[in-house]
Formats: sequence, C-alpha cells, structure tokens
Amino acid sequence: MDEPNGASSISSPSPVEIDRYFDSSERLPGEIVSTELSRSLENALNLHPSNSVTNENTTHPGPKCHVNISDEKQKVLSRIATIKHDGTVLLDFLDNEDATIHFEDDYTQAPYLERIGTVDFQHRPPMQIVILIVGTRGDVQPFLAIAKRLKELRHRVRLATHANFEQFVLDAGVEFYPLGGDPKVLAEYMVKNKGFLPSHPSEVQNQRNQIKDIVFSMHSACTKRDPVTGAPFKVDAIIANPPAYGHEHVAEALNVPLHVFFTMPWTPTGEFAHPLSRIKHPPGAAGYKLSYYVVDLMIWLGIRDIINDFRKTDLKLESIGFNTVSENALNTPHGYIWSPSLVPKPKDWGPKVDVVGFCFLDLASNYTPPEELVKWLEAGEKPIYFGFGSLPVEEPEKLTETIVEALEARGQRGIINKGWGGLGKLERPRDFVYLLDNVPHDWLFLQCKAVVHHGGAGTTAAGLKAAVLSLSLSHTHTDTHVRMHAACTPTNTAELS
Repeated sequence: MDEPNGASSISSPSPVEIDRYFDSSERLPGEIVSTELSRSLENALNLHPSNSVTNENTTHPGPKCHVNISDEKQKVLSRIATIKHDGTVLLDFLDNEDATIHFEDDYTQAPYLERIGTVDFQHRPPMQIVILIVGTRGDVQPFLAIAKRLKELRHRVRLATHANFEQFVLDAGVEFYPLGGDPKVLAEYMVKNKGFLPSHPSEVQNQRNQIKDIVFSMHSACTKRDPVTGAPFKVDAIIANPPAYGHEHVAEALNVPLHVFFTMPWTPTGEFAHPLSRIKHPPGAAGYKLSYYVVDLMIWLGIRDIINDFRKTDLKLESIGFNTVSENALNTPHGYIWSPSLVPKPKDWGPKVDVVGFCFLDLASNYTPPEELVKWLEAGEKPIYFGFGSLPVEEPEKLTETIVEALEARGQRGIINKGWGGLGKLERPRDFVYLLDNVPHDWLFLQCKAVVHHGGAGTTAAGLKAAVLSLSLSHTHTDTHVRMHAACTPTNTAELS
C-alpha cells in the first residue's frame, strides 16, 4: 500500500461533515472500550440481556437497509477508483468534491435499538456457535484459539472452513465442517493480486467460481448434522471473517446474532485507508473513510449476482437491488485481532468495534520436535528462520538460492520452512541450512535469533511474542497496518541479500 507522506494538500471537511457521510456505529452513544476477547464476544452474542437498557434515540440503518448508488455517484466512483494490476484499488481524489460525496442522502434510516447492559457471558446457557472462516492456515489458527476458549465456557463450537484444514481443526479438539473453495487456489490468487479483486479478465471467472462454492456452503455449515458423528446442529450464533461473504445473509435468514473478526481493518476510519487501497493523493480523514466504502462497493459489484442467487434459491430471502449494497456490516459487531499496543483502536470506532488483541493457539506445549532437528539446533548458534506460510512464492528456486547465498556470505545458519511456496529445493545439501515442513511457531521462534517472513498477522505476532528480530518481506498489502507498527522492517523479496 502506498502510504501518504506529509499533510494533505486537499481541503478536507470538518469531522462533523465527515460523520454525516458514514452513518455507522462510531456515533452510538457512549464510548465503551474493551480489549478483552471474552467481553467482545459477550457483547456480540448475548441474545437476551437480563439487565439491559434500551436507547431509542439513535437513528441507524436497520438489518434490511441498503444504500442506493445513483448513476451520478457511480460516475464519480469510476473516476476516482481504478483496479490496478496487483488487485488493489488506486484512489485518486481529484478534488474536494470527489472526496466528500454525500452518500448519506441515500441511506434508508430505521430506528436502531442499542443494548447497553449485558449478562455475564461466562454464565449464560450453552449455545451452539459456528465459526465461518475463509482463507489460509494463518487465517484459521486464531479462530481455533477462539473456539477452544468458547468450549471452555461450555459452548458447542463448530469451525467451518476448507477441507484442507480438517485434521488441523480436529486435532485441536474442535468440531469441523467443510466449506467450499480451495485455499491453495485462493492463496495463489492473493499472491498474484495482493487483494480480493481480480486484476485481469481471465481471473474473474475462476475467482467467482471459488466465491460461489464458498457462499453456497455457508447455510449447510450452520444447519446440517455433524458429518462424522451425525449429531444434529442448530446454530445459535455465528462468528465469521469478512472473506466468508455469505455470513451476514445466513445470519439474517436464521435470525441469529453475528460477530465478525479479522486480522486487518474492515471498518471505515478516518485514521488510515483500507488495506486493499492505495491513495494517490492524500485525502485526509474523509478520503480514508471513503476508501473503505469504495473497496467494499467494488467487491460487491463483482459478486452481487452470486449473493442474490444464494439469497433467493438457498435462503429464500429477497434479492438486493442492482444498485444497492448492504449496510448490515455497520450494525455488526467487529473485533480486530491485533495488539492495541501496535495499532491502537481508532478514535472514530465506536463501542461495537474493538481491537481484542492477538489470539494465540498454544501448539508448543504438545509438540515434540524430531530428534534430527534438536541435534541440528544444538550443533551451532541460533539460526535465522525463513518462511512464507501458506502463500505461494513466485520463483521459489531463485528465492531459495538467494537465501542460501545470503546465509553463506554472512556465516549464518538458517531454517527454511518449505510451506506451500515450494521453497527449499537445494542443488546439494548444506550443513548450515535445515529444511522443514511444519513446526509450531510458538516453539520454533524461541530457538531462532531472527525470523524472515511474509508479514502475516499471525507470524508477526509470534515473532513479537518470542522477542526475536523480525523482518517482513512484502507479498501483499493486507498486513501493512500491522507491520508498520511492529518491530520489523518491511522490504521486498527482490531486495533480500
């Protein structure tokens, strides 16, 4: 992501004017700040608080409210937003008028009832909760930590994700249900496009097929029997990440509460731009907020027919009009999985949006390293770790060669995690290089002097927790907001030497 430097040369509207453009939870009464995951879940999933106070003075988009995009505004959006070759959205705010479109004129307002009080989440009756997660292993892992915590509180939890992660989920003692879509295809797409938006016409249909498979598996994940035991399942609450896409529609159809968690910001703020956007001309707070709206709209325009088909044929809901986007997200509680010490909660995020901290899954305590690895570690000084998680690597042989040459030139030892990227194909064995497939980061990083990685939120968090030097190589824009605050230096794989 291209980060703006210096003050904006464009005159921005006042904070009062900005808030009119985005009628969201940041204007709810009272600033309730919580960085504890359990409290965030309590607020989101509490269906019937015993001592609640209802505030009826706030006007807010209701569950079925949508934003109508006029032809004039579509023309403005087409001028300021361009999908680039890397799949991100380049925003060029040509003048103040473009950066301050009056979207509030198109909101259909409905009274919103905000519950202030809640019951103790740890003592509410057990619920059946489904967690809908789309992505790579790094996306799944923090939600396994959430699932295990919910199980400790006596709730039944089903984690629905890609079939590739079935054993990973079951080994953690959590029920599994398969979602559609292939995470390897998704990961390759993300590396090529650095975002969720297809950058070339040839990629559009392939990605749409992936999304359709994912979306049309959501309803079954919330209602069907356990595929192994045959035990019936009726969901009481849904947790999801944004790339699940169909989660809010299933929650609407089943009339159950929804809580969204994610490792990168998806809620509009005036403090920084959407992670899938690049700002050509610094627009100030109004433009930053608008970047979230533009990215969300452009994703929506690419999948609206899939969503409408899903709503009509599977959920028996009304379709969303051709020029509308759902405003449900502004009413949905969001929790962001990063440390507030790295990226504090923006001041314009209200009580329904929280930064809950990293969610660590304890894998080290039950891990027994292979004897060969232990002997190699004991044979010399601490190594440098190289790994790129589930993300494929362009030219893996060349990158492996570069890593080996850099280690040899500096007299260092290194561990290369082959992952999905195809790293580690050596022409001949090197005693200063150890190749591995999958070792828990919470154990491995304690054995290393430094870690070089792809900048994923989970790997960044593990490096910080282990208190080791961390170097992030830029593959995507998705975790720039975390990396720029963390104790690591973003660079590019081409610059590794």
